[in-house]
Amino acid sequence: MLNKYARAFFTRVLTPFAAFLLRRGVSPDAVTLVGTAGVVAGALVFFPRGEFFWGTIVITLFVFSDLVDGNMARQAGISSRWGAFLDSTLDRVADGAIFGGFALWYAGRGDDNVLCAVAIFCLASGQVVSYTKARGESIGLPVAVNGLVERAERLVVSLVAAGVAGLHGFGVPGVQVLLPIALWAVAVGSAVTLGQRVVTVRREAAEADVVSAADAVPASGAAGGSGADAAAGASGIGGAGGAADARGASDAGGASGARGSEAT
Repeated sequence: MLNKYARAFFTRVLTPFAAFLLRRGVSPDAVTLVGTAGVVAGALVFFPRGEFFWGTIVITLFVFSDLVDGNMARQAGISSRWGAFLDSTLDRVADGAIFGGFALWYAGRGDDNVLCAVAIFCLASGQVVSYTKARGESIGLPVAVNGLVERAERLVVSLVAAGVAGLHGFGVPGVQVLLPIALWAVAVGSAVTLGQRVVTVRREAAEADVVSAADAVPASGAAGGSGADAAAGASGIGGAGGAADARGASDAGGASGARGSEAT
């Protein structure tokens, strides 16, 4: 949901910056790689130590590379399948690092095995939610559903909560509870989204199978009719040939017998 509106807004805002990078000879692939490296570093350096505020600041600075690289490719007219593949693949790496950083915190100094498990579930479900759409599209289905919680929602909810929770280190009371609430919300939302996409793919696959079966019936009937016609034709030719042979044999036999009678 957020992806539909926020992406359009930030694309307009970041267009001048994307143009500036192009003028400096920076490639979209380089922006993708640097952005992912920054997100991974921010998540795995700061989050496991409980420094959520600074980790969120670092990640936010780099996470917009996901919008800048595509903007640069469109401005330069060099959009490609490789670029789309690289961007999508590294998005999964960045997401894994963010929720992995949360899991490391709760497995260590955070000392909460339940929230560690929730963070791991957020990590895994986020990957699977993306996979279901990609896999459905790869087998020719439209997967015409976005779902309750997409990547944009997962990142915004978790990072905003982490950043505000990090203010606890600056003496702001009570804000540390926001991160656990956000993780539970992302976990539940991701599970719902996964269910929505699986149900959609199941329905679209069933509809596609019905259409394929309906298209196959006329073709099968036409093939069967052609076979029957060919068999009938072959039978007719064989019958005519047999009758001709019989008539020929009968005529020959009659003539022969007549001639023998005369000789005798």
